[in-house]
Amino acid sequence: MLRRIQDRFRSSVGAVVASFAATVGAWCLTVPIAVEIVFKESAQELVSQLDQLLADEVYAKPQASCYKRTGFLRASLMASTSAMPTLSRDNPGVAVPPDLGDVILVINGADLGDTLYLGYTANYAAFVHYGANGTTPRPWVTMVAQRWVMIVEAKAAEVKTRLGL
Repeated sequence: MLRRIQDRFRSSVGAVVASFAATVGAWCLTVPIAVEIVFKESAQELVSQLDQLLADEVYAKPQASCYKRTGFLRASLMASTSAMPTLSRDNPGVAVPPDLGDVILVINGADLGDTLYLGYTANYAAFVHYGANGTTPRPWVTMVAQRWVMIVEAKAAEVKTRLGL
């Protein structure tokens, strides 16, 4: 069951990455660094939107009386250029502040052409995303992944304007 859920997470991310090159546009080819700038800024915006939508969909809602909210799910977002982060970490049961610094460092260290893997490591992330035991699904990853083309288009337009093209 957990493997199927992880595969569903991966397929959403895979579809997102495949559309990048087609979305940026031919103008980037005239300025070699532009493609890399658009890639990194788009990835950072995707992370920002993941964090914001998770906060809105999960943390802004009233919590169940039998549940102690710690912020661990939000803080468990990881980035890698070598492998998809796995849903493997237990909630420590104490408050965990969200910090996307390490994720941004991985994005900024990625080379153009690298596969960028973004994933939550909280072992219950998929259950929150898809719903479990009668709880309402909160599909923030899917919702933000669907915005990928718009994010890339917006960042490409920003970069194009900044470069005066």
